[in-house]
Amino acid sequence: MDMPQTPSPAAVRVAALYCFTRFDDFAALRAPLEAICREHAIRGTLLLAHEGINGTIAGSEQGIAEVLTHIRTLPGCADLDVKLSTATTMPFHRMKVRLKREIVTMGEPDIDPLASVGTYVEPQDWNALISDPDTIVIDTRNDYEVAVGTFEGAVDPRTRTFRDFPEWFRAERTRLLGEGKPPKVAMFCTGGIRCEKSTAFLKQEGVDEVYHLKGGILRYLEEVPETESLWRGECFVFDQRVTIGHGLVEGTHALCHACRRPVGPEEQTSPLFEVGVSCPACHSERTDEQRASYRERQRQEEIAAARGRAHVGAVRESKDGQGGPS
Repeated sequence: MDMPQTPSPAAVRVAALYCFTRFDDFAALRAPLEAICREHAIRGTLLLAHEGINGTIAGSEQGIAEVLTHIRTLPGCADLDVKLSTATTMPFHRMKVRLKREIVTMGEPDIDPLASVGTYVEPQDWNALISDPDTIVIDTRNDYEVAVGTFEGAVDPRTRTFRDFPEWFRAERTRLLGEGKPPKVAMFCTGGIRCEKSTAFLKQEGVDEVYHLKGGILRYLEEVPETESLWRGECFVFDQRVTIGHGLVEGTHALCHACRRPVGPEEQTSPLFEVGVSCPACHSERTDEQRASYRERQRQEEIAAARGRAHVGAVRESKDGQGGPS
């Protein structure tokens, strides 16, 4: 039996996708979805839960199209939200379809984005909204993502995971919104999925005028010209590209495989940065013994790469354990 071929680097298409819907038996969807992904040599991670599907996958243009066609046949997924981009090399090591409690983990069981979410704002209208002095702009992503880039004037919650967002907002609500009529609140994230939950959460907390960027930062960087952009820096993505910029071109950051933080060009020149072993942010957090272990893992990965295959140690999770735009 002939095995499907991995697409050439120039042909790698990346699809970041999600859909909130209700799957009565989401476990039954796993095997057929995994089979069609493997049939077309697709790699990446897809998460399935009662509340829907989320993930990022990569492969040939035809293979991605086939998988998206299959996903759109699933209950409630006809209008699947997809952001397409390209990569110069395959950004994933293997294909995983996982069953989860949530497709993006907030830890608030009563939040239902199908019942109530904020008002969607098209990328072309986003600048006007966040430039309004009566608008509070909140970046719903995690600290390591915000450090790479964000919108001008946005509030950074400094959260380590999305689970921390509700507690942060409840603690900071009065400082942010004041005691009188609340200002408009505009929120954004990488691909839109975290904002589905964060805007639903704020509405449940009694905030009426809540808005979020439709399609997230990815669609903004794709559709808004750099000359008109209010985005500053690059956007962290949950794959081996690490970051992307305007036009969804690959960015300049590397990934520290010891701590999963993005490492900028200047940090990459630091003596504390060693590929696969440490970066300036985590060097003091690890022992010599740990770094020796990472160094051996990196050596094994380089040997495996030279032989044209991925070493098992190369397969690592994002810091949130998410599979897609979050």
